[in-house]
Amino acid sequence: MRKKEASFSLSRAERSLDTLPQDDLGARPYRSIEGDARKGLLILCDHAENAIPPSFDRLGLKEEDLHRHIAYDLGAAAVAERLAERLGAPAILSRFSRLLIDPNRGLDDPTLIMQVTDGLIVPGNAGLDAAARKSRIDTFYNPYHRAIERAVNSAIAMGKPPVIVSVHSFTQAWRGVTRPWAAGVLWDKDPRLAVPMLDALRSFPGIEVGDNVPYSGQLKGDTLYRHGTARGLAHALIELRQDLILGPEGQAEWAARLAEVLSKVLGAAGGALHAIEPHGLPHR
Repeated sequence: MRKKEASFSLSRAERSLDTLPQDDLGARPYRSIEGDARKGLLILCDHAENAIPPSFDRLGLKEEDLHRHIAYDLGAAAVAERLAERLGAPAILSRFSRLLIDPNRGLDDPTLIMQVTDGLIVPGNAGLDAAARKSRIDTFYNPYHRAIERAVNSAIAMGKPPVIVSVHSFTQAWRGVTRPWAAGVLWDKDPRLAVPMLDALRSFPGIEVGDNVPYSGQLKGDTLYRHGTARGLAHALIELRQDLILGPEGQAEWAARLAEVLSKVLGAAGGALHAIEPHGLPHR
């Protein structure tokens, strides 16, 4: 059954780093944190919020379902915000639940709009017709990615192609199996940022860091494939274990740790990380 699609209204003042015309149904399904693009760093958070407009009737789910990992990445937004603030870098964060549409998927990915997630049926995503699907893409997905494209283009125009870092979080256990990693670095073919980040994170005592765990960074069409791999920009996705970043102390701690790592890695690389280099294209 087709649901009526709705636009977002801004609930807080937005410090914008772009000039998106108000043609996306009068609102923005993302928010921007102002920063100096000349620093050559762009921070993203694909699953920042669990917001679903009222007209979607929570997609037929219970309120408590929207506070689970299936709806957004718990703690990730706060870490991304603090990281951007510490480094003075621009950031772009989504303002819609991944249950509506997942911006970290390609448009041809069958999990773009999930009908079943972690064993839970999502009634509002079942049987969507082509028009409803297109409406979600046009209302939520495309504006988010256009904002990233503009930020990237702006930095390139300033002569500093940006290093892209995407902040995510993962559950401390999955299907009864405990996950030992405090953090994971996800990447595909471009090692320029991911490998030195892994080394730097592993230098902290008592922290287990995974390489392409608990997920793989080799997903064609995801955010970093689209804006990093396909454009030859150095990039990495950081996964943080959710129980470590649920509160302000843990969020501040990990933002500080990531800021230290990125400052060290960017400083050591000189301009090498800002070179536009193809790595692993095309996918076969």
